[in-house]
Amino acid sequence: MKLLISGSSGMIGQRLLELADVAEHECILLVRRQSKAENERSWDPESGTLDPAVFDGIDAVVHLAGDNIGSGRWTAAKKRRIRDSRVMGTKLLAERMALADGQPALVCASAIGFYGDRGDEKLTEESPAGTGFLADVCQEWEAAADVARDAGLRVVHNRLGIVLSSQGGALASMLTPFRMGVGGNMGSGRQYWSWIELDDAANAFLYAAENATLTGSVNVVAPQPATNAEFTKTLGSVLHRPTIFPMPAFMARLVLGEMAEALILSSARVLPGILQERHFEYRNATLEEALRAALE
Repeated sequence: MKLLISGSSGMIGQRLLELADVAEHECILLVRRQSKAENERSWDPESGTLDPAVFDGIDAVVHLAGDNIGSGRWTAAKKRRIRDSRVMGTKLLAERMALADGQPALVCASAIGFYGDRGDEKLTEESPAGTGFLADVCQEWEAAADVARDAGLRVVHNRLGIVLSSQGGALASMLTPFRMGVGGNMGSGRQYWSWIELDDAANAFLYAAENATLTGSVNVVAPQPATNAEFTKTLGSVLHRPTIFPMPAFMARLVLGEMAEALILSSARVLPGILQERHFEYRNATLEEALRAALE
């Protein structure tokens, strides 16, 4: 296959490139600067610059680009960047793909933030959207691909859970205090964290690109979501460290503001219905396996 990939410099993008190389797929990279290599193409979502010719011969577009939601406090400007970087980029890709020759698929990142804070409710791809900033962003993000869908193209929205990697994301930010033995439950500890190990996350995008019958929304999470207390206990066990220093909810809100409520204290018990129906092969299906793989 020939893949066009945005966000290839990110954590998932880099691993996807490695997996695609093993599978002998050709990868063309969409970059937000002047292209410097034969396998690079330039685009600029803010100015709407993207030549439809970049889709010539492309079998699938994997769209991973978007502002990092976990870096910096959620000021009004930051929240605008989070939204615009996802919605504008997806809309531009979908519009240009609708004009391109051929029928490339669009495999677009989304997030389980779509479901909002839902307690211990079991959530599948058929569950309705929740409320809140991230839920609103995810709905707009997915809707931005409608023009490609309306043009008859295959569109997949991979709703990512917490991606476990020592390279970045939530786990990387937790490692220092936990390795020092001062980690613990966050908030009540009862909130569900739906997670996915990095290799499985990247492989889910490759799987979506390769499988022509897959369409619509897909929960990219492991089969066993964990409460924060379970996650904390397992991480402490893997690191051989105590986990007796909790972070109260008020402290998380004080330090991180609105981001704490959305990313740490909210609960989303999300199940991978579509992936399990299709017998997707996880490399690390249990939390202990995933944490050990991430920390190798």
